Formats: sequence, structure tokens, C-alpha cells
Amino acid sequence: MKKKNPRRRPATWEDVKRAEKQGQTNGLTLAMVIFLTVLVDKFAGEDYIQDVWREVNSLSDSISKGYVDLWDLKKVLEEEYNIVLGEAKRSYDL
Repeated sequence: MKKKNPRRRPATWEDVKRAEKQGQTNGLTLAMVIFLTVLVDKFAGEDYIQDVWREVNSLSDSISKGYVDLWDLKKVLEEEYNIVLGEAKRSYDL
């Protein structure tokens, strides 16, 4: 019996979910690299950026625990600060 080439194995649902999560993580990490680089270069010193990063992590933790709703934060940025961050919508709003 001939061996199957492991590279020709069909992707499982877990493979797809793992790739999706990796893509999301990479995208968010690179977005933060851009954001923090602009802050350091144009607006603040590196000491301030450590504080920003600590607060970003704290807010992210609050979001993951369900204390804060990310969509509410987006709405506040738009309505109170006139900062529009694209056309992202909740999946059930589509």
C-alpha cells in the first residue's frame, strides 16, 4: 500500500480555526506595532508608551472577561470623539 503524502491531507475544522486564530493574532499584533510606532515617533516618549501598553493590556483583559463591550467602546469613540474606525459591524448586525 502506498503512503499518503501528509501535505495532501485535507484540512480539518480545527486546522481552519487554528489558522483563523493565528491570522487574527498576527493582524492585531501588527496593527499595534503601527499604532505604538506612531505614538513613540510623533506624540510621546518611550516611558509614556509603556504606560499605554499596560493600559491596552488591562482593557483587553476587561474585554475578554466580559466587563467591557468592545462595540460600546467603538460607539463611544465615534459619538463622543468623532473617531470613526471603519465599517466593522457585529456579525448579527450584518
